[in-house]
Amino acid sequence: MELWIILLIIFVPLLVIILIYNRLVGLRNKARNSFANIDAQLKKRYDLIPNLVASVQQYMQHEASTLQNLTELRAKAVRGGLTDDQKVEVDNEIRSVMSGIMVNVENYPDLKASENFNQLQRSLNEVEEQLAASRRSYNMAVTQYNTATEVFPTSIIANLFNFTQKELFKIEERERQNVNVKDLFKS
Repeated sequence: MELWIILLIIFVPLLVIILIYNRLVGLRNKARNSFANIDAQLKKRYDLIPNLVASVQQYMQHEASTLQNLTELRAKAVRGGLTDDQKVEVDNEIRSVMSGIMVNVENYPDLKASENFNQLQRSLNEVEEQLAASRRSYNMAVTQYNTATEVFPTSIIANLFNFTQKELFKIEERERQNVNVKDLFKS
């Protein structure tokens, strides 16, 4: 009888530790998978960028530095070897440059009328929507993982096995500002 009690005292805590550890691994893998989905969407975007640059280049001669900057950012992203945080930083820079290009396109009626450009713009919009959905999915997975690493008793196991917090995707401060609708109607 005493042997059973001793085995129970050893076995139950060990079982709890194993279950908690496996849950943390599952949540961490879910977050990694979600980030991999973002990577796949970014790859689609990076593949579209040379077509965008080629379409816009002939019209936007004086914005050549913007197009060159976009090309350099794409090359940096495609080259690889970036950490997740660096990928997020490059993504934010590309998003900023591309939004600037799309605003400048308004000044080029011939470009706006080009069927190739319109198709490319639709493709980019689709990729951006998919990226937004992937970011939401990633943030949800990271929130679940981070919460699991912070609550008791899971936090003890998380600290014991070096499960560290992950960063959420956040928008930059300039994107949080209200849009001045009046400016949108100026031509």
